[in-house]
Amino acid sequence: MVYLNVLNKRVKQEVGLNMSAGNEQMSLKLFEVGSVAEVEGLDWFVRLSESAVASGEVSETVAGILKDVKVNGDEAVAGYMREWTDPEFEAGRIRVGQDEIDAAIEELDPELRVVIEGAISNVFAYQRHIMPAEVGKITIAGAELGLRFLPVEKVGLAVPGGMASYPSSVIMLAIPALAAGVPLEGISVVTPPPTRVAGEVVGDVSSLVLATCGLIGISKVYRIGGAQGMAALGYGTETVDRVEMIVGPGNIFTQLAKAQLSGLVGIDGFYGPSEIVVIADETADVERVASDLIAQAEHDPGKCFLVAWDRGVIENVCGAIGRQVEGRDRKDAIIRAFKEESAAVLVKDLEMAVGVANLIAPEHMTLAVVEPDVVAGKITCGGELFLGDTTPVAAGDYYAGPSHSLPTGRTARFASGVSVYTFLKRSGTVYYRDGMPGEVIDAIDKLARAEGLDGHAASARLRG
Repeated sequence: MVYLNVLNKRVKQEVGLNMSAGNEQMSLKLFEVGSVAEVEGLDWFVRLSESAVASGEVSETVAGILKDVKVNGDEAVAGYMREWTDPEFEAGRIRVGQDEIDAAIEELDPELRVVIEGAISNVFAYQRHIMPAEVGKITIAGAELGLRFLPVEKVGLAVPGGMASYPSSVIMLAIPALAAGVPLEGISVVTPPPTRVAGEVVGDVSSLVLATCGLIGISKVYRIGGAQGMAALGYGTETVDRVEMIVGPGNIFTQLAKAQLSGLVGIDGFYGPSEIVVIADETADVERVASDLIAQAEHDPGKCFLVAWDRGVIENVCGAIGRQVEGRDRKDAIIRAFKEESAAVLVKDLEMAVGVANLIAPEHMTLAVVEPDVVAGKITCGGELFLGDTTPVAAGDYYAGPSHSLPTGRTARFASGVSVYTFLKRSGTVYYRDGMPGEVIDAIDKLARAEGLDGHAASARLRG
């Protein structure tokens, strides 16, 4: 029997929401706040804000790995794979053979293949739809001005691996790149095998990931991950091709390695542990809301935030969570996420709920409210919006079209998810087709001399 016990405390104080599923206790912190600003002082918000910031010891470790791989190439990569993933890993295993990719396609369940191909089609259609069109020329002060979009030529995709299998991540990273015009031969994928101890057999890189790479046409697949995988992509090794951009999610080592490589290569941003904010009103279907929160909690880790101005909504959602979690395969991870990484926030009204949601700036935002499309117009910080309780986040994760690779750790305040835009470079064009007008030369001359750059002024004068 599931029950919910709410402790009555106020502003900034934790209110324990205890949910019992069978013999196990679940809890969710509830904070009742009187203003958006009060949220900034809460411990969980501070931790969320700092999750994308490099920490000293881990950052130093990552820097050492990058330096080692830069100097020692494959052997350094293999060494770190032996240390953290597989004690018997050898450099010869870094590259996945084409025969392995072909075999994975052959072994793929036919029905699942149809679904994967459907997801590929949907994502490609959406990404091509949002592809920026070439802008027309405009003439200003005698100059014919334009803008070109060109794709990055070589990209590395970080696909989570280990004991998990995420063929959807291959789709959500590779298809936007292809839609942008990145050459198929310029796409590399790194995805690690499961962690094991010596003598133990736990399998290899996910066959679903390999099959999805094969269906897309990707042949450069490497069974490595972590900071060493990012270093291999950034610097290149004897086996791994050097790339110009690295995108994709991963743990703190992966994300800090991307950050430290930024400048040498382009990166997408900080794509760490999964997050969701749900704004729910009294019309929300609590079972659906609970299912979306659970779906993020099972990522292990997942961070879940429920924002409402009706205490009854929060209590009813928590009750639904208690009922639903009993049948989930990743029950332990879900319970841990709700206890350690999540919170409910009780606010005054919809306006404050929107303010809190924008402050959190989550990866995923669900608007389980009346007129969600209207409320969406007030959201300024969110990786991806899911409108109405009829729209599960899972649709965005797998099938709808926008990529599920999204900014986390409050970086949605200034960053965006992966899309065709991620893989496009912009170049402005300037052409004085009929020569430079005299007044333009004079203007440039004056500005250049004002900055003490008479060489600039002279270069303009020569066009007179």
